[in-house]
Amino acid sequence: MEKQPVIQLEHVSKEFPGVKALEDINLEFYSGEVHALLGENGAGKSTLIKIISGVYERNAGNMRFEGLECHFENAGQAIAKGIRVIHQELSVIPGLTVAENVYLGREPKNKRGFLDKKEMTEGTQKILELLELKISPSDMVKKLSAAEKQMVEIARAISADAKVLSLKQISSG
Repeated sequence: MEKQPVIQLEHVSKEFPGVKALEDINLEFYSGEVHALLGENGAGKSTLIKIISGVYERNAGNMRFEGLECHFENAGQAIAKGIRVIHQELSVIPGLTVAENVYLGREPKNKRGFLDKKEMTEGTQKILELLELKISPSDMVKKLSAAEKQMVEIARAISADAKVLSLKQISSG
């Protein structure tokens, strides 16, 4: 049985008034692969990521997710399918712990309806160990380095069972 791409783009194009940002893009992304999108400013890297993640609509072409034609109308729909983007500008909350950031917006509750901090701590610890991070679920995010904060965002995506993870970095060199 032939391996199916998680995301497949066929003849995808995107135009803005007066600007052709993407033209006839064909790409396939398979589970377990790592890709790097490289190019000059204005080459369309961010536009492509925004199409995949539901921020922009494509003007032409097809996109398949797990073999099915898809058309995300917003980022929430892409997130619900397991597509996560971690931007250079981090979205961690400095005044919360690592575990609270990992479960932000998806906080588990105990039988009495209160936050299940034990589940949050244990779940976060497993992910931190998987990522071989030397930080604790109880560490305050404001005390972490920038790299550790980005790893907290990656841990959040993993805890939410992300199927596609895009790390968006901008190089000044």
